[in-house]
Amino acid sequence: MRNGRRIKRPLRRPILSSASRNSTALETIFLIGLVIAVFIAFWLYQLVSILVSSSVSGPEPVMSLPGVPSPGGLLQQQQQQQGQVGQSQAVISAGGLRGKVASSLTGGGFQHYLDIALDLASLEPSEALATMEQNDPFQTNYFDNLLLQKETLLKRTLTIDEIKDIFPCPRLDERITLPDARVEQKAKDFRDGKDGTFLFFQHLRKAGGTNFCSLAEKNLPQKAQPHYYCMPDMGWSGNKNAGYLHSWSNEEIITRMAKQGFRIAGNEWENFAVSRHFDLPAVFATSFRKPLDRALSQFRFECIEDRGCQIKDVHKWWDNRKDLWNVYTKTFADPPVGARNHFKGSEHSKQRREMMATAIDTLSKFHIVLSMEWLAYAAPQVKSILGFNDVSALTTRVRPHITQAKRDDGQEHNSLGSASIKKASWDPKEYLDAAQYKKMSEDLALDEILTEVARRMFLERLVCEDLGGGVPI
Repeated sequence: MRNGRRIKRPLRRPILSSASRNSTALETIFLIGLVIAVFIAFWLYQLVSILVSSSVSGPEPVMSLPGVPSPGGLLQQQQQQQGQVGQSQAVISAGGLRGKVASSLTGGGFQHYLDIALDLASLEPSEALATMEQNDPFQTNYFDNLLLQKETLLKRTLTIDEIKDIFPCPRLDERITLPDARVEQKAKDFRDGKDGTFLFFQHLRKAGGTNFCSLAEKNLPQKAQPHYYCMPDMGWSGNKNAGYLHSWSNEEIITRMAKQGFRIAGNEWENFAVSRHFDLPAVFATSFRKPLDRALSQFRFECIEDRGCQIKDVHKWWDNRKDLWNVYTKTFADPPVGARNHFKGSEHSKQRREMMATAIDTLSKFHIVLSMEWLAYAAPQVKSILGFNDVSALTTRVRPHITQAKRDDGQEHNSLGSASIKKASWDPKEYLDAAQYKKMSEDLALDEILTEVARRMFLERLVCEDLGGGVPI
């Protein structure tokens, strides 16, 4: 009370009231932010846990690559933990393929690549070819392309170290050649000249077979060589047939080879008898070539150069030579008559898988599997397995019946490796129209798969020291 008057105090201070309201709002915002922060922290923890779990359990299957025909759920892509081709340590993934890498380092990768090949074989031919072209599942086309480039640039064949720069020896569990199915004792017996042993050569026509026979002629005594292109049954049949060893029993082959002292037997016109030929006292060898190149070379050799064929139109010739459709696969699978009816159609996928499985199993037991395009690099395997010292035939162009149609193309001696082979061959993409190229490629789709298997086998044995490779060429 001042001067007799009561001084009224304000019930609420406006400034403090406003501050109180602001404080309450800030507390609310802080609490909300804290809740959000806790939620984010929890979410991040869960995410890190998932990522850690994934890295421990291994890669999950990924979806097929865009543009690759879907195999209807049959094939599943698996990332491969490989480091083997070229400048990058990451191998081209077999996208869309179900390969199962062996869990044990000593188990090898045969089953992995077998699974890939069988899945490809089960597809329609056009799908199989597209998948292989896009994914290069056996890593052979990448090598081949780079090899051609380097040979052409350097104007010579490559050294083993230069080869290994392009295709280093894969890890044990990434080898199609492991576990090794070959019987080494048979190769040793042949090298040691054991009585009754011989070289069984499965001759795939126009795939370097004549070169191989010439190689044997340079390293075996003349009396150990059959008189007609390394095929002893020409004499056995009274000069009627040659290269038909499927028609002879094992007992007949063994008895006749031993009696005449022959040390090489070529089988050209019949399948390899998978049920019994491996029981022969022999070391086994064969040579592949890109299927479409081989087919076109046979047309050129027989028809264009007038060696018994009168058809000059490749379209008509191919329609008349259905026996050549997937001839590699038939040769090494030895299927029942009528197998050609199973080459196409989803309803026949099981039969195609069975044929491919048998063919690859057969091929894995061959001591030497060569590639005609890479014959210039085959010397180490020929020397170590067969004991041959003169390997000049591997780089010398040899053709049967050469006097009938001599070619003057400057490629009589192979000084450029695969580049020389390519220069001497007709290019199917240039010679064939698009429709015929597609047709012939699809008619040879199974052979394309088997050829890539064979080429990878050759490369692994070329560069891997434990398989006798990695030595100067």
